[in-house]
Amino acid sequence: MRRFSALVVAASVLAAITACSTAPSTDTCETGVNAGNASKTVQASGDIGAAPTVTFPEPLITAGIERSTITAGDGAALGPGQPVILEATILNGTDGSVLQQTAYATAGGSLFTVGDSGLPALGTALECATVGSRVAVVAPAAANSAGGEATSTDSVVYVVDLLKSFPARADGADELPVPGMPSVVSAPDGTPGITLPSGPVPTDYRQSLLQRGTGAEIAADDLVVAKVTAVNWDTKTLSQSTWSTGSTSIIDLSATTVSEGLKQAITGEKVGSRVLAVVPASLATTSDGAPAATLVYVVDILGTVN
Repeated sequence: MRRFSALVVAASVLAAITACSTAPSTDTCETGVNAGNASKTVQASGDIGAAPTVTFPEPLITAGIERSTITAGDGAALGPGQPVILEATILNGTDGSVLQQTAYATAGGSLFTVGDSGLPALGTALECATVGSRVAVVAPAAANSAGGEATSTDSVVYVVDLLKSFPARADGADELPVPGMPSVVSAPDGTPGITLPSGPVPTDYRQSLLQRGTGAEIAADDLVVAKVTAVNWDTKTLSQSTWSTGSTSIIDLSATTVSEGLKQAITGEKVGSRVLAVVPASLATTSDGAPAATLVYVVDILGTVN
């Protein structure tokens, strides 16, 4: 089963997250996942954000994905593509055993994106759930990426606390294109498409803003919540895209595994911005030995966790 991306921050700093959520209204949000006979039987005691005690009748069987609200939050409804900080306990529906659990108070939550294809049942079920809620999701094995931890006949039960959300895409004001830079167009969901100009591969660093945000300025030691696309200019192929998997990255700007070029692109910019950067091979190297090439980045800066 795909593991969540744990945040290396203390739980006490969650209130300092510097981003506002843009989400559908709870009155107009529509989802194909509703409460059902199975999800309604799941009970979980304990405070939101703390490891719950979960009970349900065993075996718990469902033909489809179901979601029930155990404790209703008063935050915004989650929309497609929105990153959310959550805590989760995942159990085998046949015998109640815990398959996976986030670290709860010891690690400050985990980042997940509504619609993430790595955990398809949960990615589908969280749409229209409200921030601040504890929800129960029950799904058949076919709807889960269980990695062999549950058999083909086992359902999977998720008890999820939704702590904080971020926008699904950069929401800053559009900026005029800069001559000589790659051109970028956006799909309706925000997915960027990059067209490289003709001519030799650049050997110098270049940067421009596609959208100018008005949020907090990014510092050199921030943990940045971002959506990233990277194209290899040398081979004209896609090198990285969180958009293609429906996921979101946390970029630790103090880490040596992040290239100097990517750090330069993000540091000093504001939350809500979409940044376009051309990073030459000399600035694309990292401590993990990844091969260097000239990369074109489009980065949506959605928030920080510090």
